[in-house]
Amino acid sequence: MTASPTPTPRHADTPTQPSPACRRTLPKKLHLRAKREFDAVFDARTRESRGPLTGYARPNGLPHPRLGMSVNRKVGTAVRRNRIRRLLRESFRLMQHDFPAGYDLVVVVRPHPPLTLAEYQKLMSGMMVKLHNVWRGRGEQAKAKSTGGGPTP
Repeated sequence: MTASPTPTPRHADTPTQPSPACRRTLPKKLHLRAKREFDAVFDARTRESRGPLTGYARPNGLPHPRLGMSVNRKVGTAVRRNRIRRLLRESFRLMQHDFPAGYDLVVVVRPHPPLTLAEYQKLMSGMMVKLHNVWRGRGEQAKAKSTGGGPTP
């Protein structure tokens, strides 16, 4: 009689769910949800348009960027709007580490023909670079005003 193989014990420390690094979703902490959060970004009056997307940004003082979206009914049916939201969320998730940290970004979508994930990534990347440069320029202007300096002849 041969010995039956002993089953390997299941350890309590073995995770049953995928680790956060393996998850393929955008965590809630990276979402803008409240009206006051959207209003704060819109009130900052920093806007950049790329194709059908218009981005508004504002520094948030956090170590990570956050995303809010506004997809109007004029864009299409609910199925189309939800697909656009999914693609924007995914492009943000994939590129969040390439974006400068500490910004709230609200993306407003205008009606447009269908785009691929790569096209949304390209649009969002260019938009975020431009918005970051605008805020960096504002910081340099504020620093120049506070030191009393200005352009030298």
